[in-house]
Amino acid sequence: MAHTPGQDPAAGTSTARRWARLARRALLMVLLVVAAVLGGITVTRLWPVTAETQYFTANLWLSPSWEHVSTVHTPTVVGDIDLVFDGPLPAPGIEAQVQVRDEVTDLLARGRLSVDSFQPEPEELRAAVDEALGEVAWKFGFGALASTALLSALWVLGRRHGSWNRAWVASLTATGLAVALPGAAAYTTYHADNLLEFRTTSLLGRVQASGSLLTSISGQAEQAAPYVQNLLALTEALRQEYAPVEPRGTEAARFLLVSDIHGQNYYPLVREIVRSRDITAVIDTGDLVNFGLTREAEVAGLFEGIESLGVPYVFVRGNHDAVSPVDDAVLRRMAEIRNVVLLEPSAGQYVEAEIAGVRISGWNDVRYFAEQSDDFAAAQAEALEAYLAATSGRPLSDIVISHQPWGTQRTQAEGVTVAGHLHTPTLNGQHIGVGSFTGGGLFNQFIIPEDVEEETGGEIAGQPYAFDILTVGEDCGIASLTRYSYRNLVSGRPQYDDVSLINGTRVDPAPPEGRTCGGSGDEVVLTPIAPVEEPVPVEDEAVATQDP
Repeated sequence: MAHTPGQDPAAGTSTARRWARLARRALLMVLLVVAAVLGGITVTRLWPVTAETQYFTANLWLSPSWEHVSTVHTPTVVGDIDLVFDGPLPAPGIEAQVQVRDEVTDLLARGRLSVDSFQPEPEELRAAVDEALGEVAWKFGFGALASTALLSALWVLGRRHGSWNRAWVASLTATGLAVALPGAAAYTTYHADNLLEFRTTSLLGRVQASGSLLTSISGQAEQAAPYVQNLLALTEALRQEYAPVEPRGTEAARFLLVSDIHGQNYYPLVREIVRSRDITAVIDTGDLVNFGLTREAEVAGLFEGIESLGVPYVFVRGNHDAVSPVDDAVLRRMAEIRNVVLLEPSAGQYVEAEIAGVRISGWNDVRYFAEQSDDFAAAQAEALEAYLAATSGRPLSDIVISHQPWGTQRTQAEGVTVAGHLHTPTLNGQHIGVGSFTGGGLFNQFIIPEDVEEETGGEIAGQPYAFDILTVGEDCGIASLTRYSYRNLVSGRPQYDDVSLINGTRVDPAPPEGRTCGGSGDEVVLTPIAPVEEPVPVEDEAVATQDP
């Protein structure tokens, strides 16, 4: 090989090999550092750190997303909170899952909801954050060291002459760099002085604009009562104009159908509907609360609201009204209210209620809050089988109710079956699906749409508020079904009217023979339903697993 006079070929080759070796080692070190960072983030996600204040608890972990760089991201069911920082170095993002502690209900029970009562003191918040970040740091370091140690050990075992000393040095060096660089970035970035932006979305964004949003649900319901009265008056005018003759003679009873209250005290509005429309009884198909706790209903004043209606309140439990398969605390508390009628006071014990001559029966939802299952249909089928077995051989009830439409669509009634759960009004033959009277509640359905019309820009959008009025004629047949829905009660500007008047003959073509209904709902006749031993089989089909 030719070479330049005076130049040592061996020396040039040696220098090239040295640089190649250094480049290879640097690349391996970079890969080890990246592996250490990913390993550290993974450990914080698998074993989140818990930070606590008096009324809040939060699980924290590091985010691998570039979108959350230098950001503390807190998603909640009512919107996201983002704290965006502008530090000298890009810091790893932090995700926090915040929950209200059980003790908060004790605070609420002492008085009206106050935002100030929830706000942690600066010292309390700072101490919780410092402790949590310290634990995040050591968990990140442990994950980083474990990742690099594993990779280094595999590298040594995969080489014939691998050096364990070099492997451990590389592992410790990569771990040190992985901890030092993000740690320095986080330390210099996450300071109050570096806060660039505070963002909230969805319902939280609305709360920021209106601090009183969560403090006066009952008052807003009272304010909305005149609005709903206008809808009721409009319906009556339409009925007199286009259906002046009742298809089944004189009305015998009027039932207000509601469902899925979800912890919101709109009973001032219910009371106004009961008064203005001369309602005989209210039928509620369940999901009175969100989390299966009686304390939630006590704090919101739901039990007092129900008692204030002054008419029978027929109730079956929904899947949000219990915390376990054997929990009946909500039912026991409801039983203490003088006007409440429970159709299944305890598991397997059924009652048929006769109100103004109209016979009503039904069963509770066997599901419960936060239940995990791969086969909800099986439990629903068992509950339906038990009800059908108990009522086998008896005359059909005029109205049969349950929370889940899966069951009511697989049984029969003399008049109609009624269910809720889906938060959407439906009508399929004699099977009525009632929408949510509260739009699903604050914690279930509110979003701010990405593209909105100009006149509704900034409004909260969600499921409409819905209720039905079912009238029964003197012949005990369904006379009419009137359906109402509207939006934006919580924001103080109800809108989007939808009123449907449906002739009862479309729902229940033939009234029962030889019966007469009528009278007030003051006297409720309760008849225990004795179960029989042989179960009645039902179709075993899949049931929707999504929980509204």
